[in-house]
Amino acid sequence: MKAGDAIILAARKQAEGELAVHQANIEVYKTMPAGIGEHSDVTEAVIAELDKMAAASDRLEMLDKYFS
Repeated sequence: MKAGDAIILAARKQAEGELAVHQANIEVYKTMPAGIGEHSDVTEAVIAELDKMAAASDRLEMLDKYFS
């Protein structure tokens, strides 16, 4: 594998990992919203996680569009 290919693959895996982390966080908020002490506004916390997911998803889209 060429160095450039390794960099693109690493960027893809990082974005996929970020998606998984933020999706897991939302699942926790859905099942145990009272257990998240630092987030009194669960809806706002979910929106913040969705924003992070959108950024990672956008990166994957750009990788597909420009580096496939």
